[in-house]
Amino acid sequence: MLSQILVKTFIKEPENVDKENVRNSYGFLGSTVGIIVNTILFIVKLFVGIITKSISVTADAFNNLSDATSSLITMIGFKLASKPADKEHPFGHGRIEYLSGLVVSFMVILVGFEFIKSSYSRIINPIPVQFKTLSFVLLLLSIGTKVWLSRFNSFIGKKINSTALQASSLDALGDVFTSSCVALSLAISKWTTFPIDGYIGILVSLFIMYSGYSLIKDTLSPLLGEAPDKDLANKIINGVLSYRYISGIHDLVIHNYGPGKFMASIHAEVPQDISLVKIHEIIDRAEKELSEKLNIILVIHMDPINTDDEEVNYAREELEKIIKNYPTITSLHDFRIVGEGEKKNLIFDIVIDYKQPLTEEFQNNIIESINRDIKNIHPQYNAVITIDRDFL
Repeated sequence: MLSQILVKTFIKEPENVDKENVRNSYGFLGSTVGIIVNTILFIVKLFVGIITKSISVTADAFNNLSDATSSLITMIGFKLASKPADKEHPFGHGRIEYLSGLVVSFMVILVGFEFIKSSYSRIINPIPVQFKTLSFVLLLLSIGTKVWLSRFNSFIGKKINSTALQASSLDALGDVFTSSCVALSLAISKWTTFPIDGYIGILVSLFIMYSGYSLIKDTLSPLLGEAPDKDLANKIINGVLSYRYISGIHDLVIHNYGPGKFMASIHAEVPQDISLVKIHEIIDRAEKELSEKLNIILVIHMDPINTDDEEVNYAREELEKIIKNYPTITSLHDFRIVGEGEKKNLIFDIVIDYKQPLTEEFQNNIIESINRDIKNIHPQYNAVITIDRDFL
C-alpha cells in the first residue's frame, strides 16, 4: 500500500515504464527511499550498539550504512546510465548501471571482511553485552522496516526490470535474517556471559560477504554476455514469423547495452522467387514495427530459399530424418542444392546444443558422420556443412 502511494506521489505516468524518463524516476525513487531508510537504521543501530556494547549490533549498523551507500551509488548509476548516446558510445551508457552494481558489491564484501576481524577480536577479548529493553524493541522495529524495504525494492525492481534494485531487495531480505540473529544474541546475553555476541557477529559478517558475492555474480553476468531473456527472444521470433512470406528464422542474436536497451539481429527465410523490392519492403516494415513495439533495435537479414523444387524438398525431408539421429543437433537451416548432373552439393547449417563443446574433433566427426549417412542413401550428394551455436 505504502509502495503504491509513493509511486503515485512521485512518479508521473507510472505505467509507462518503457519510457526512459519514467524508468529513471522509478530508479531515483527506489534509491532515495533506500538512502533515507538505511541511514535512519544505521543511526538507530549504532546508538543501540554503543549503549549495549554489542559488536554484532554495531556490525549490523555499518551493514545498513553500506546499504545506504549502495543506494547512493545505484542512484548515480541510474543518472549516468541515462546519458544519451554519443560518438564514443553509439549505443548509450546503459551498462554503467551494471558497473555501479559491481562497486556496491565490492563495498559490501569489504564491510563484511572488516567486521569478521572485529568479531573475532570480541571472541578473544570478550566484553559483557548490556541488555536494554528499548534497544531490543528498536531492533525489532528495524527488522520490520527491512521487511518493507525488501518488498518495496522488489516491487520497483520488477516494475522496471532493474537487476540492481532486485538485488537490493534480496540484500534487504538478507538483512532481516542477520538483524534477527543480532536481536536473538542480544536477548540471550541477558542470561549468559558466553561471548555469543562475537560468534553472531562473525555469522552476520559472513552473510554480508556472501551477499556481496551474490551481487557480483548478478552484475557480472550481463557484462560477460549472459543468455537473453526467453520472453524477449520469443516475442522477436513470433513477431518476425507473423509477417507474410517469412517461413522460418534462425541465428537470433541479442546484445544487451544496459537494462531495457537491446539490439537484436535475426535471419529470416523468404521465397527466392519473390520480387526483391517487395520482400525488402516487408523486411523494412518488420524491422521498424517490431523495434518500436519491443523497444529494441532489430536488424533482419534475408535468406532466400527454394520452396517449389521437388528435389530440394525431398532431399531436405531425407536430411531431417538423418538429423534426428543426432541429439546434439537442435535444428538445420539455409538448406540448398548446388551443382548439376550426377554430383551435387547439399549446403546447409546445423545448430549444436550449447552443452556440447565445439572442439575441432567433435566438428570433424559429426560432419563426416552426416556425410556418410547421406551417401548411404544418395551417393550422388556431398554435404557442405557449417556448424552454428545456439545463442539463446
